[in-house]
Amino acid sequence: MPPTEKNQHRLHDIKQKIAQAAHLIKRPPDDINLIAVSKTQDENSITPLLEAGHRIFGENRVQEAQKKWPQLKATYPGVELHLIGPLQSNKTKEAVALFDVIHTVDRSKIAKTIKDQMETQDKQLKLFIQVNTGEEPQKAGIATEQLDEFVEYCQHDLRLPIAGLMCIPPMEEEPALHFALLAKKASALGLKELSMGMSADYETAIQFGATYIRVGTALFGERGQR
Repeated sequence: MPPTEKNQHRLHDIKQKIAQAAHLIKRPPDDINLIAVSKTQDENSITPLLEAGHRIFGENRVQEAQKKWPQLKATYPGVELHLIGPLQSNKTKEAVALFDVIHTVDRSKIAKTIKDQMETQDKQLKLFIQVNTGEEPQKAGIATEQLDEFVEYCQHDLRLPIAGLMCIPPMEEEPALHFALLAKKASALGLKELSMGMSADYETAIQFGATYIRVGTALFGERGQR
């Protein structure tokens, strides 16, 4: 199967699995947004999904996204671009200009910088707070015990449009435990959106209320299988 058809076939297959997972818990499939994680992918891999009508994509790095997405967004109207990787404060200006959603707000400095850039550029983004549910020292995200205070700071001090919470469970742990924790925290804070679930566990994430799932490998294939 040609690469173009292969990627479109994978997209169709994943959408079917999303619908099935949603049906099991009586959720409307349209409540679940599929972010096609296009990091490291070139235009030849991304274009088939755009041609098939998909418009929600995620990138990990601002610099990489700058090289390919301005032209793609101009060619394919309606693209919604999500930053799902850590954001450095010196890249905030470029990130606010290019992205529509940022999933990785996790410290006061970056929250304040995003606020300043949204005001300067007169642009409103949807924002998620990344939570380090596994308390992993090497991983980005606000600690769960600091979450309430940080949400208060973002929403009331900075008046940022915080839509929900995001997490990346530890590789060696059952993801359902972390999805359940994130859902509980979001509910307690009155936040409706949950960014959780990737290629290996997005169906589980849907069971726990995910509204955004981030899928890369299942859409684009392993590096040697594209």
